[in-house]
Amino acid sequence: MFRNRQFIGELISEFVAVFIIIVIGDSVAAMYTLYDPSPYKTAYWGVCIVWGLGVTIAIYVTGAVSGTHANPAVTLALALYRGFPWRKVLPYSAVQVLGGMAGAAIVYVLYAPVIDHFNQLHHLDRLHDGGVAGVFFTHPGDFVTPLHALVDEAILTAILLFGIFAVTCEYNTQAPQANSGALVIGLLVAALGGSAGYLEAWALNPARDLGPRLFCFLAGWGPSALPSPGAFWWVPIMGPLLGGVVGAGAYQILIRPYMPRRQPPVLVETLPASDAAIRRSS
Repeated sequence: MFRNRQFIGELISEFVAVFIIIVIGDSVAAMYTLYDPSPYKTAYWGVCIVWGLGVTIAIYVTGAVSGTHANPAVTLALALYRGFPWRKVLPYSAVQVLGGMAGAAIVYVLYAPVIDHFNQLHHLDRLHDGGVAGVFFTHPGDFVTPLHALVDEAILTAILLFGIFAVTCEYNTQAPQANSGALVIGLLVAALGGSAGYLEAWALNPARDLGPRLFCFLAGWGPSALPSPGAFWWVPIMGPLLGGVVGAGAYQILIRPYMPRRQPPVLVETLPASDAAIRRSS
């Protein structure tokens, strides 16, 4: 019974982690998109920092319960390379997507009047024009095809998982200490957004994209969300999954084997009492 209760707690934790990330991240996307003048149009780095802080906060809230995967790509990589139980991979991934849906629903509750006003002002329609869908889920940027976006997402997620595996490696003497790893991982997410976010909004996480996309499909965006223009919906799923496996594997092969291992304890010979007395007398 305890084991089942603990597993339920882990699933709740993963749901909450993605929920937090999406509420904070999609809200800052709404601030960036819906307001003119936008507080972020000339300060895009602020968007990246807020997304990264969303990840950091999620880790601090839920890390003690589930480890805060908050990302099916992370869950898959941990199962492949660090002994995470395979039986938990699909349940974790499912609740992560549900957390993304719930987070998007809260953002919609917050910004629904502003979304409707923006669409009316710019003569946009959710169903046909995908009005402000970018608030909730990703899409290719200028001059980026879906195939190129797949490569982008694989590369960026590989860097993310490479960094996460480095930060959480028990042999890495340079890893952040005193529970500061959450902040470093958040800064890594922010750095990836700041360096490549305009390509296709740096999903890096199937649940981050698919959860809000499913919500929007149900909330009136229809085919603008699924399958989306150019059938893009699968790219933010497959790209991060492939990239996560490659990036985590690269760390396991290229860096981890050369980390300094803990030295085995020095065995102190215990002498019989008579021998010890002889040695002292000599």
